[in-house]
Amino acid sequence: MVEYRKNSHTISRMTCHIVWATKYRYDILKGDLQTRCRDILVQICNSENVHILKGVVSKDHIHMHIEYAPSLSISVLVKKLKGRSSRLLQQEFPELGKKYWGRHFWAVGFGVWSTGNITDDMVQEYLEHHRDLPNSSHENWIIE
Repeated sequence: MVEYRKNSHTISRMTCHIVWATKYRYDILKGDLQTRCRDILVQICNSENVHILKGVVSKDHIHMHIEYAPSLSISVLVKKLKGRSSRLLQQEFPELGKKYWGRHFWAVGFGVWSTGNITDDMVQEYLEHHRDLPNSSHENWIIE
């Protein structure tokens, strides 16, 4: 069953898939570093009221399928995920400084795709259904 976010005046289910990579695509996310990265991302999502539907920490990139509030900007969320995790990982694993001497752990940019239970065809069908509203014809009116 799909769970919706409900507030006093809204109901929503906003989901997306986010991907970003380590700088230079180095295969650095292994062992304790990989586990700690996952834990940091979970902690950030919990603090931002973001639900992780599925997450993958690969050796050189991250995949996250999330559900979030409509008031949250994805670009702001990714900035927090990348910035906080980079800072904490570099503090806790000083050996990263040898590979990432510029203090940038993640590559610039990210990919994001909206996901959900409504297809483009469903939206088109809904819009077509509402195209001809009753009383929308101007033939019965005279404007002087």
